[in-house]
Amino acid sequence: MSERTVAFRDLQLAVIGAPLQVGDKAPEVELATGFLSSLKLLADTAGKIRLVSVVPSIDTSVCDAQTRRMNEAASELGEQVIIVTVSVDLPMAQKRWCGAAGVERVLMLSDYMGLEFGKAYGTAVPALGAEQRAIFVIDADDIVRYVEYVPGIGQHPDYDAALVAVRALL
Repeated sequence: MSERTVAFRDLQLAVIGAPLQVGDKAPEVELATGFLSSLKLLADTAGKIRLVSVVPSIDTSVCDAQTRRMNEAASELGEQVIIVTVSVDLPMAQKRWCGAAGVERVLMLSDYMGLEFGKAYGTAVPALGAEQRAIFVIDADDIVRYVEYVPGIGQHPDYDAALVAVRALL
């Protein structure tokens, strides 16, 4: 386990899972799309460039803004790119939020069952039962090409840098 932390208000909370680095093989994880349905992140999106946007909870202002920004980007990037948002929100809450927000171009996946994505990608914050905000770009060969772990739960990631990394792969 790492000794990394993430800021949440005036606290430093432990983050578990080894951080990924550019050049690493992306871990395969299975994430919920419903109570009895799931998707394998890499196998079920094989051959695509993936921008994986990780948010603590979709019902907060920064997570809302991040996911809306990714939805806008999805319309610009074309069919070679799939944008995924991972949170610990229940799949039904994710679907409800997407419907209310008009978000249709982002694949919403839930890590609510045990933070398995968070453990594999180094974003699990057990004290919150949530994920550290992060962005990963994974190429069509499942190699990590961009990584950002945001140091504070309430901070925005560098959207432009992540999108530059995606465009460099096109």
